[in-house]
Amino acid sequence: MRSKLAERSAATAPERLRGAQRPRIETVPPYVSSAGPEAIELAASAGLILDPWQQHALTVGLGETADGRHSAFEVAVTVSRQNGKGSIIEARELAGLYLLGEGLIIHSAHEFKTAIEAFRRIESLIVNADHLRKRVARVRRTTGEEAIELITGQRLRFLARSGGSGRGFTGDCIILDEDMILGDDAMGALMPTMAAVDDPQVWYLGSAGIGAQSLQLARIRRRALAAMESGEPDPSLAYLEWSINAHVKECATNCADHDDPLAPESVAKANPALGYRLTLEHTERERRTMGPEIFARERLGVGDYPAEEGDSWSVIGKDVWEALVEADSQPEAPYSFAIDTTPERSHTSICIAGRNDAVVHVEVIENRPGTQWVVDRAAELHEKWSPRCWVIDPSSPAGSFIKELEERLGIEVVTPRARDVAQATGQFYDAVVSQQLVHIGQAPLSVALAGARKRDLGEAWAWARRGVGVDISPLVGVTLARWGLSAEVEEKPDEVEPWIAFD
Repeated sequence: MRSKLAERSAATAPERLRGAQRPRIETVPPYVSSAGPEAIELAASAGLILDPWQQHALTVGLGETADGRHSAFEVAVTVSRQNGKGSIIEARELAGLYLLGEGLIIHSAHEFKTAIEAFRRIESLIVNADHLRKRVARVRRTTGEEAIELITGQRLRFLARSGGSGRGFTGDCIILDEDMILGDDAMGALMPTMAAVDDPQVWYLGSAGIGAQSLQLARIRRRALAAMESGEPDPSLAYLEWSINAHVKECATNCADHDDPLAPESVAKANPALGYRLTLEHTERERRTMGPEIFARERLGVGDYPAEEGDSWSVIGKDVWEALVEADSQPEAPYSFAIDTTPERSHTSICIAGRNDAVVHVEVIENRPGTQWVVDRAAELHEKWSPRCWVIDPSSPAGSFIKELEERLGIEVVTPRARDVAQATGQFYDAVVSQQLVHIGQAPLSVALAGARKRDLGEAWAWARRGVGVDISPLVGVTLARWGLSAEVEEKPDEVEPWIAFD
């Protein structure tokens, strides 16, 4: 006798139901070209034929700006197991080795056996394609040192994640497989390896969140959701998630606003490989074997994502901040600029403040990965805007820019002391509460405020830099830029002609 669930599925399933080739959740920074089509063609030449959804992920993930750089510093693909995310990884690694000229690609997995399996798959693709194999200098199969090295020097290394794995390397691209098991220790070991790289990229690939172990995945997912809510793409994150809009506990009482977890169409929405290498019959067997919550997570993409302290707009309320949005606002001279960098030096922000009638306009001009670009971009902005000052906290990671910036611009950077930083933060907070500040609703700034926390500075407080789980540099940057509008600025003395006598 067939169960009621099986009868329902058979009655409602289309004859040839195919998986959705576009994700339910997607945010992608703008790009003008992409290396994706070349990567897809290269993979095909090695016998790796990609599905449309896999091709889409590669195309947006390898998007390029007008100057040929990666449009996305971070690329995340979240999809249920057995859909084919491994093929995306293999195609991206082939592209890094043979097309993009990346010096070192690090493939990191949570478990050693997963990393080894990935090594064997990519090795097989290369060895069985003459035009790829003949460019290989050596293949290292020593346990723990698995790697492929080309004659031209490009290397692909495979590591199991730990608090120390990856330290000492300088990676152009990091592939983080099984990203639903990824925390601060692994990120602390791997992310600094990219600090000196000109155009790095990180790829996160895995399935739905599984609770406290999914700390990093939760962070990037929050950024993606914030970008979608604001309507403005995250400037450095391409995020694609195949999932349904449902949770078993929620749907038990109210399914009106959620996808029906029992419907075949929900399986198709969360599994792009359905109809290609995955069948409804198989997913129905899984449903009968698993509990409803496990099935929702493993097959429908309904994850459990940990919250972090300070991740609930605890300092400044979301409604308060959004009430200050003026999409058409423009700052007026005089202008103040500020620079701030995250403690890990993974992201840097350049921010501006200027008057707009009776209030102050604040804006993030740049929020980009790394630090190599900062001084050059600051020089361009200085020439264009002629600001009254540049502000950098000398005790912050951005303090390393001060000397070079002063030499490049021929100015004296304003360097607030600890009490000035506390005053700047208090003034920013008061301006928000009293509605004496406006902004244009930028996602990086909203994400920073959502996760902001306080750190004590004597009897006052400033923005906490560590342990907040978000890129705080946009918030610190606009805070310092606003303070710079009234900060004392050293005026250069007028040059006195040597023949002028003084009384």
